[in-house]
Formats: sequence, structure tokens, C-alpha cells
Amino acid sequence: MFKLTEAASKAAKRFIRFSEEPVLGLRIGVGGGGCSGFKYEIELCSKEEPEDEIITVDGIKIYTDPASIPYIKGMTIDFKETMLESNFVFDNPNASSSCGCGSSFEIHTISEAN
Repeated sequence: MFKLTEAASKAAKRFIRFSEEPVLGLRIGVGGGGCSGFKYEIELCSKEEPEDEIITVDGIKIYTDPASIPYIKGMTIDFKETMLESNFVFDNPNASSSCGCGSSFEIHTISEAN
């Protein structure tokens, strides 16, 4: 479905390991918003939803809602750290454009994403 770079995998495992709450894995999806129409959502997942698609990437359980799958299919998630910030970075071949912050994107039609 999508890939995690080594840096993203290490960061995710670190966040899961040091979470103060019980964590099942990561929840990755797409929501409305941002300056380009859609925004990436990534967070620690503590509860499985009945409709979740669950895959395992590099030993990490990834929970995704079915509606997000066409938007994130083929995407690569990286993790970048600088002196000022650290964040997940999304390289999405389905995005027709993205904003400067890299957190939101646009897709002309869903059929283009498949």
C-alpha cells in the first residue's frame, strides 16, 4: 500500500515505545483541510475501528480507514530531523500538487489516484 523509509520506521517505533498510553501502532489517513484541499493525518493508534484496514510495515501495525486508501496508495513516508524541527514527510505520487508545508495536497479526481 505504501512504504516507510528507515528513518520513518525508527521514528514511529520510538514514538510507540515511549508513549505513555497503550499503543497498537500508527493510524495513517487523509482528511479534508489544509491549504491544498486534503491533509495527511498520522498519529499513534490506541483503538482499532471495525472498518480499519490493517497492514504491517517493518513490524509496525498501520491502521487506515478504507476511504483514505486511494489517496495514500504508493506513498512513501520519511522522517526528517533538523535543529529546528522534526516531522514526517510524505512523498505521494497521487498528489497533483502540494503546499509548501508538505502536509496538505490536492488530487484532481479519485480515479487518477488508482
